[in-house]
Amino acid sequence: MLALYHWEPNANSGKPMLALAEKGVEFESRYLDLLNFDQHKPEYLKVNPNGTIPAMVHDELMLTESTAIMEYVDAAFDGPPLRPRDPVQRWRMRWWMKFFDQYFGPSLSMIGWSIFIGPSVRSRDPEQLKAAIERIPLKERRIAWSKAIYGTFSAEELAESRRRAIFGVGEIEAALTRHPWIAGGSYSLADMNGFNMLYAVPLSLPEHCNDQATPHILEWLRKIYERPATKKIWAMGHTQMAARVTYLARHT
Repeated sequence: MLALYHWEPNANSGKPMLALAEKGVEFESRYLDLLNFDQHKPEYLKVNPNGTIPAMVHDELMLTESTAIMEYVDAAFDGPPLRPRDPVQRWRMRWWMKFFDQYFGPSLSMIGWSIFIGPSVRSRDPEQLKAAIERIPLKERRIAWSKAIYGTFSAEELAESRRRAIFGVGEIEAALTRHPWIAGGSYSLADMNGFNMLYAVPLSLPEHCNDQATPHILEWLRKIYERPATKKIWAMGHTQMAARVTYLARHT
């Protein structure tokens, strides 16, 4: 059995979805509505007691952490390799995945939580929201949800996240001027990782990420969007959030 518990095909959930699709591996999709707190309900906590998504169940093994799942998928299943053979490029792939996961992604996430996730649930019954926060198993996730719902990210936190996001855009553009893919000459897990975070940046930071300021990023995003695996995965979205990616379609 191979089942993937996920939300919309973006950010963390989209990473293993895209890796599985690129490998040509069929999986059972178990959609969890993050905005309905499905990931904190008892039935899912039996699968993943930490209440985080995505999670993948392969036979008797339960795996968490989206980037680690991507590497597992590449190693465990037949299909085209998603990690470079060249040791320098493989190092570069892992360097970029750490950059996306630990520096760039959290900054984008805070911006997204403050302008989308929080406002999307803020109007619900206050007592229900309080109970939903209290059910979250991990303390750091309770804090993040609380800040998003009640709009208590500080101005300093948001400013620093924006600064890091803009800096990250510059670093990624510079890397893509040197080679066609983020780790070098071949499409890899690092590109999938980055795409899931970056595809909406031209919409959220249009003055810093656009065809004039960052032409290599935009071309890179379009090339990934055109891949059959990407089209397949983004068609699995349940909300308008997934439809945002269509702006990358080339107009002839």
